[in-house]
Amino acid sequence: MECDEIVVNMWEMTEEALQEYKREAELIFRLNQTMPGTAEYQDILNGLFPGMGEGSTVRNPLITVAHSSGVHIGKNVFINAGAVLMARGGITIEDDVQIAANVQILTNNHDPYHREILTCKPVLICKGAWIGAGASIMPGVRVGKYAIVGTSAVVTKDVPDYAVVVGMPAKVIKMLDPEKFN
Repeated sequence: MECDEIVVNMWEMTEEALQEYKREAELIFRLNQTMPGTAEYQDILNGLFPGMGEGSTVRNPLITVAHSSGVHIGKNVFINAGAVLMARGGITIEDDVQIAANVQILTNNHDPYHREILTCKPVLICKGAWIGAGASIMPGVRVGKYAIVGTSAVVTKDVPDYAVVVGMPAKVIKMLDPEKFN
């Protein structure tokens, strides 16, 4: 996916950014202590991910979210337990996506020489994609429509629509038939 890189100096965080980090940490803590499926749970999710699409859910425990305002979740999305969402570069999850347990979606990395500097690129997970348990999606990646990312795959490059990828780094092993999807 062609995208611009965002550079963030963690030593130059504003007071507002520090307060937002604290707010997110408190919401994640509360979410992880709350019974799923309750109104309280949904209120906390809505506070963490404003505008989350109808019918979507995130299971606890949620491990971490950095910059939750950069996470955009469509309709009918399921994110299972143990998610890590490092969203400084922006994460967009379109409708009908399924994300299995212990998945990491990472939009930021550290400069190798100045580790307080984050280099960030967005991640886009397109409609109907399925991300297998323990997979890692790296900065700047687009996972195509109805694509499948296999368990524990490390996705470093764009995944074509309807592709099945596995491995470290992930490679296409199969193409799905687009006509079998509604």
